[in-house]
Amino acid sequence: MYSCYAITAPGLEHLTAAELRAVGGMIGTIESGGVAFEAAPGTLYAANLRVRTASRIVVRIAQFHAAGFAELEQHARQVHWSRWVPAGGAVHFRVTSRKSRLYHQDAVAERLERAVLAAIPGARAVRAPSDTDALDDDVKELPGVQRFLVRIVDDELTLSVDSSGALLHRRGYRLAAAKAPLRETLAAALLLAMGWDGAVPLVDPMCGSGTIPIEAALLARRIPPGRGRRFAFERWPEFKPSVWEYIRGEAEAGVLGRAPAPILAADRDAGAVEATLANAVRAGVLADVSVHCAALSTTLADQALAALPPGVVLANPPYGVRVGESGRLRDLYASLGHLMRGPLAGWSLGFVTSDPALAAATGIPLAPVLETATGGLRIRLYSRASDDA
Repeated sequence: MYSCYAITAPGLEHLTAAELRAVGGMIGTIESGGVAFEAAPGTLYAANLRVRTASRIVVRIAQFHAAGFAELEQHARQVHWSRWVPAGGAVHFRVTSRKSRLYHQDAVAERLERAVLAAIPGARAVRAPSDTDALDDDVKELPGVQRFLVRIVDDELTLSVDSSGALLHRRGYRLAAAKAPLRETLAAALLLAMGWDGAVPLVDPMCGSGTIPIEAALLARRIPPGRGRRFAFERWPEFKPSVWEYIRGEAEAGVLGRAPAPILAADRDAGAVEATLANAVRAGVLADVSVHCAALSTTLADQALAALPPGVVLANPPYGVRVGESGRLRDLYASLGHLMRGPLAGWSLGFVTSDPALAAATGIPLAPVLETATGGLRIRLYSRASDDA
């Protein structure tokens, strides 16, 4: 069994824990920014493939006390590096230190690099984070570097090996991006927090580059988010290819041919619509998403939309961080509220914003159901359930 830790954006932990349980993970502690869990190799592989809300999944491989470099080097020599690093492999250590005598992070990384290079024939160290990112830039290829995360608190060191490679929000489909793109993991979290499972229609009237509707299509069709990418664990010397093939086959067997209910995306910006279409093609869900160039009022007042069974309107509207935008944005939110009280009174509503005053401008009863951060801003997902209309 592996002792694992799923790193998440703050606020998403319980959603991630539920997803981990669904793939067989045995949940331990849930804390801000992550979920500890135990997993057999196949469960770890499945978590990387199928969990939609985690940013990275690591395996804790060593924990020890080290108050000085001699003690650190002694413990580092005892780590079984050959389980995680193949001959000729590249390694990168990301070190954080707090309240410890081992406060020099580069010096800690250097000692650990020496231990790996001594244990693994032909191994090499990559120190610069930018060089490390370049080695797994193409998520459709095997990562070119093995990351290790090192956390030191009060002279207690925890060493973890990264099983994911590039961050898990990188599904491999989003090359075209509109302004202020939403991370794929956060878009999936919004859908899950709204309780949307693909059974009823979904509309995103301000879709940007299409992240919410594309993640909705993947969720509705049960397509694993990691289907189009590779992972760091595939390079581990103890990787089990037959188990991985079984896990992938099991996930593919559950994929639906089409989304059960309509998914509609619209944006007033033609460039955003083009980006959504291009990303939907790469994600393999173009047939599941209807994309239009239209303003909010046109989209939500469409008679064809009103004729559908009640569903969910979910959006990531502008929040207004620039001076002078507040008046225009209040009008936008007020318009959203007006439309949801009228033609779509029977629909659920969800949207994210960093400004409670903008949420209030909708003029409808709302409840915050999720709080997290994106782009350095604290944001909330506000929701109105259909039966509150």
